[in-house]
Amino acid sequence: MRPPPALALAGLCLLALPAAAASYFGLTGREVLTPFPGLGTAAAPAQGGAHLKQCDLLKLSRRQKQLCRREPGLAETLRDAAHLGLLECQFQFRHERWNCSLEGRTGLLKRGFKETAFLYAVSSAALTHTLARACSAGRMERCTCDDSPGLESRQAWQWGVCGDNLKYSTKFLSNFLGSKRGNKDLRARADAHNTHVGIKAVKSGLRTTCKCHGVSGSCAVRTCWKQLSPFRETGQVLKLRYDSAVKVSSATNEALGRLELWAPSRQGSPTKGLAPRSGDLVYMEDSPSFCRPSKYSPGTAGRVCSREASCSSLCCGRGYDTQSRLVAFSCHCQVQWCCYVECQQCVQEELVYTCKH
Repeated sequence: MRPPPALALAGLCLLALPAAAASYFGLTGREVLTPFPGLGTAAAPAQGGAHLKQCDLLKLSRRQKQLCRREPGLAETLRDAAHLGLLECQFQFRHERWNCSLEGRTGLLKRGFKETAFLYAVSSAALTHTLARACSAGRMERCTCDDSPGLESRQAWQWGVCGDNLKYSTKFLSNFLGSKRGNKDLRARADAHNTHVGIKAVKSGLRTTCKCHGVSGSCAVRTCWKQLSPFRETGQVLKLRYDSAVKVSSATNEALGRLELWAPSRQGSPTKGLAPRSGDLVYMEDSPSFCRPSKYSPGTAGRVCSREASCSSLCCGRGYDTQSRLVAFSCHCQVQWCCYVECQQCVQEELVYTCKH
């Protein structure tokens, strides 16, 4: 299946806000902040009019809203995907100067930074992952378990347990997200490329899980299903792609009559520039330092850091303050008959390091 074209990932560029004030904005670099009630809280799929209202809350194109309204469970899936991507982005960048915080600074989405590339990738990955899981969990009316194992000897495999429906997920997203801008727009090409990197990262984590049911463990009969890897693994893959992201410019492919991404050769390199690989995240502009407050970042002042691992980089040479605090924890635990664990409460001093202003 061909990956979807240039995408407008509506509702999935993620904002590091407290849960009570959770919001989302469309990932085209132009939308304003839009409240999305209930983001990050588990809830049963909305029914009837409630589902339609959820669709109306999303900043979608007219066509996307029509698809949403015809697909009960989709609005909740978008919400869950936004929450999943947000948590993963925050986790992967917890020790970085930019920590996935866009509160009041959505201008970052209008630029071609590495961070923007990661947001596109993690957003598309979260949506792909969450939709496939929603199908297998029965939270979508128009899809169910995966039904196409594609194994060499299907007769030898008995499929049970509900597999994650990645096939439906990618097919639906290709239609739902649709085309964004023309082939002559470098930013659109980069956004589409990074979106595909996120989808590809999810696909690479699809595994076949099996259980044996034969006599004495002979495995004469196996029950197998397709299962996506934990999203944390996908996030780790995308963070590695971020760390090795490729800076690109554009060149016109005369044969195809369209704009192509092009990675200029490094200074002193004997090789000519090449097109980025399908798994590379791409960006067009060097990122700011994120050290001081700006329209792209709140800066790093007051951030907690690790003296051994991150304070030097995170604090941008300003140094750090050291504070001590007492931390209570369970200790001297023993199993008691029957059947519980009894622990004592211990207290120890802990040093906390925060970046200076």
